[in-house]
Amino acid sequence: MTAQKTKSAWQKIRKFFNDIHLWIGLGSGIIVILICLSGTLYVFNTELREMASPELYKVKNDNGAKPIAVEVLVAKVKAGTGGKVASVKIPADPNKAYQFMVRLKEKEEGKGRGKEEHGRKPEGHDAKVARGEGKGNQEGKEIKGDKKAEKGKEGPGGGKRPSAFAVNQYTGEILGNISESKTATASFMQTMFSLHRWLLLDKIEKPLIGELENRKLGSYISGTATILFTLGVITGIVIWFPQKIRAWKQGLKVKWSGSWKRKNHDLHNSLGFYACIFLFLMGITGPQWSFPWYREALRKTLGTYQPEGFEPPKDPVSKFGTGAGKPLNIVDYIAAADRVLPYNGDYSVSLPKDSTAAVSITKNRTGFFAPSAADKLLLDQYTASVLKIEVFKDKPFNERVSGSIKALHLGDVYGMFTKIIYFFACLIATSLPVTGTIIWLNKLKKKNKAKQKKVRQPAL
Repeated sequence: MTAQKTKSAWQKIRKFFNDIHLWIGLGSGIIVILICLSGTLYVFNTELREMASPELYKVKNDNGAKPIAVEVLVAKVKAGTGGKVASVKIPADPNKAYQFMVRLKEKEEGKGRGKEEHGRKPEGHDAKVARGEGKGNQEGKEIKGDKKAEKGKEGPGGGKRPSAFAVNQYTGEILGNISESKTATASFMQTMFSLHRWLLLDKIEKPLIGELENRKLGSYISGTATILFTLGVITGIVIWFPQKIRAWKQGLKVKWSGSWKRKNHDLHNSLGFYACIFLFLMGITGPQWSFPWYREALRKTLGTYQPEGFEPPKDPVSKFGTGAGKPLNIVDYIAAADRVLPYNGDYSVSLPKDSTAAVSITKNRTGFFAPSAADKLLLDQYTASVLKIEVFKDKPFNERVSGSIKALHLGDVYGMFTKIIYFFACLIATSLPVTGTIIWLNKLKKKNKAKQKKVRQPAL
């Protein structure tokens, strides 16, 4: 009797979650398909852009030549662009070009203004964000950048954002402005981002609802659909568990010998289970770019929320007049960073703004399984002594999670390894509304047939 009651209770709970799962799926299905499909294609955004413009990213070093001193390259970039170099990215791969972030003068900035993705920085910084720099260490800055994007202040040279120039470190040749690179691939990926983030509503100039910006409208719709999608993932996990525990293995495989209805059911059930963790991570992190209240709640949950007007501790500064009395060369800063962070990786060096500012250096590991989060150093510009060090893995767990929100959503937490996993997970997510709708239609059809059969039966 007790076993029967327990089973009956579970059936009721399962049906309740099944109903929620069904109506959530039907209500948000089309939007979820668009968001997940565009997300699937956008996973390899950085790699595809680089493949489309190899002349901006690849250099040859056939004779084993040594790179030109960075200071010389800085002078060349400054003379060639007329702008001020803010930072330089030095890749570990000798066959990859250096990237210089340049603050152009107002005239040049106007030329390069255009729409970019997600409030993201120009491509040089795009790659930086995708690899983890700024994820854990500059999360607040990313959100500010996203707010600027919603106001329309985005794109290469837009506002105060620097443009990324590729430079051949062996010849000193400026290969081009990455931020203004226009290829069919870049245009396509931009469209995919717009679809993913704003459902292409940002392409429509006239507001569709009152004075609400179409970009915000699209963001609200996509954010709401993502929240519903996350609830769908949670309810799906609950109803995946079978009524009989011994039958749990059935939910892990597809019966290819069964009917097409059975195969469709198994594909929805088993693929959804295998991808559920990654789908949950995508879904739980996504709405923070749509709703400030969600972002605030997420940070409060993680214990990393900072109220409006909060001023973080000031960074240490360089001691003017120490050492030789003048700033060291960038190679000296790199050597000092290598002693503290002794692993192979890509460097990004931010040049000091004045005579007291510290040299900011971030370093990312490289490799197929390399974690994307960057380690950060602040060095005295006159002595290269370490003023501050932030090693990502040494931070508290909640700070590491909070600092990896963007990485968890994009799928580059552990480089190419997790990108491949996220690609297939997004592909599965795209299929779930389709297979789920087919399951519902089959059940509806079966129910209608049963009703018709009951009506036809003669009364006894």
